[in-house]
Amino acid sequence: MEDHIDKGISRKYCSRFGIISVNKGFVTADQLKAALIEQADDNVSERPHRLIGRIFFEKGWMTDEQIDTVLNELERPSEDAS
Repeated sequence: MEDHIDKGISRKYCSRFGIISVNKGFVTADQLKAALIEQADDNVSERPHRLIGRIFFEKGWMTDEQIDTVLNELERPSEDAS
């Protein structure tokens, strides 16, 4: 069940989480690419799905505080929304 929930969250936020993380200087574009490859490899190998933020944290590339900063930005209403 948790894997299903993580996949749903990932579909909604994954690319935005990674882009915001890079834009804020928390990770590099190469680290984002490596995490996306690792996430895809997990999925293809039928290992439990991991969110990009979880991979960043496990690799020591982001702190809890940085992840919270990105999540807070994701939760803010888009300036494009009317």
